[in-house]
Amino acid sequence: MEATKVGIREFRAGMAEFIASSTPVAVTRHGQTIGYFIPTHGQAEADIASLKKASKTLDRLLAAKSIDVDAVVAEFKTARKRASTAKKPAALTA
Repeated sequence: MEATKVGIREFRAGMAEFIASSTPVAVTRHGQTIGYFIPTHGQAEADIASLKKASKTLDRLLAAKSIDVDAVVAEFKTARKRASTAKKPAALTA
């Protein structure tokens, strides 16, 4: 497969398109090739399957321990709010 040659500025400007493409890109500076970008695809389905499996395992573990998900979420929000309040600097008084 032939690599498309593009200048470094064009590569930076069109990064999203090059990532979505399946064609390798030869990146050049002043006409000299300085590197190659080879986009990879195909991991999304495996990642989604792994996340679904982990989710089912988590659901089983929570059910086995009789843990209420809503209670855990509320506890997390409270702890996060407390941590956020503790980080705020005290108001300056004159």
